[in-house]
Amino acid sequence: MSKARLIITAVVLEGRSQAQVARDYRVSQAWVSRLVARYRAEGDTAFEPRSRRPRTRPDAIPAPTVELVLALRRQLTADGLDAGADTIGWHLEHHHQTTLSRATIYRIIRRANLVVAEPRKKPKSSYIRFQAEQPNETWQADFTHWRLADATDIEILTWLDDHSRYALSITAHRPVTGPAVVRTFRQAIATHGTPFSTLTDNGLVFTARFANGGNTSRNGLEKELHKLHVRQKNSRPNHPTTCGKVERFQDTMKRWLRARPPAATIAELQRHLDVFAEIYNHHRPHRSLPHRATPATVYATRPKAGPIDHPTGTEHRVRNDRVSAGAVTLRVDGHLHHIGVGRTLDGTRVVLLIDGYDVRIIHATTGEIIRTLTINPERRYHGTGKPVGGPRRPYGPRKNKKSEP
Repeated sequence: MSKARLIITAVVLEGRSQAQVARDYRVSQAWVSRLVARYRAEGDTAFEPRSRRPRTRPDAIPAPTVELVLALRRQLTADGLDAGADTIGWHLEHHHQTTLSRATIYRIIRRANLVVAEPRKKPKSSYIRFQAEQPNETWQADFTHWRLADATDIEILTWLDDHSRYALSITAHRPVTGPAVVRTFRQAIATHGTPFSTLTDNGLVFTARFANGGNTSRNGLEKELHKLHVRQKNSRPNHPTTCGKVERFQDTMKRWLRARPPAATIAELQRHLDVFAEIYNHHRPHRSLPHRATPATVYATRPKAGPIDHPTGTEHRVRNDRVSAGAVTLRVDGHLHHIGVGRTLDGTRVVLLIDGYDVRIIHATTGEIIRTLTINPERRYHGTGKPVGGPRRPYGPRKNKKSEP
């Protein structure tokens, strides 16, 4: 039985005075009077506890503001852009001169059932965050797959500034090749300057250090970076979070592309990517940047880093091989060269010491120098220089043997 029922019963049914009941139950006499008056006006409903919620809330968010928040949420989601509370707050402040806290915006969209719960999502506190201190200090690169309207597979290559998240280059290819990586890198340099370093995964279009047991010559990008004194960094195998910024960028890009009709041609897809680059760099606030600034603003704020000026030097490496069909093979400038050493050495293990185009071939067991040569990039086969078929007969008339009697 509730305390209100006891008090009303004591006054109405037992006939006790309100003052005495107030003293017995240690409550104010005014409250006893209100309970009795409420019982006589409403009957048994007076026994039920009533909400203490105020009838008016002067500090409540106006209904038009609530509708504006929900409209922004729906519009940003339909456009394939980030529609979180932080982004909505940025648009309210910069485009509608309205300021709301992140918690208030989140409550509004949650009450409207516009929040999708992700209980299995990894918490942000579990990530070790790193960021370059200057623009052009590190450029991240990666490519991802996308399909045209007819299901043709296209690969999209991205160069992204690590400090500002500025999209330096977004290009569509069929497919991404080593020369395409070098070409887009040069185009980005022509527009934005030469970076101090690059960061990529270990794909063959970015590095050849894991190809053929590490005995492969530098690929096109590695040679370009070496020539420009740009430091090359690669992630460890099976550690995609090292290049997490460019991979999260690709997720954002795909979400934007999915919100539009699929492109029919690679040229149309490139036009979509150009529009997205403009929106992403200059109009979309980035949650990871100070004050939710745009990447273009942050990229232009600080002085840009550049490569360290030091002598380029030449490429030094060691290759272990076995002579086969009288020759050994060596990849230089992306092309396979065959170097003849003679069929008498078939099966012999050799060591190749490479200094740029200069090569020394050494017997792996005896240490004897078998051959020394300079690679001609225009040729693919470098013979021994010895005539084929053994020593030639001296010139002159052939002498016939006399027949015996």
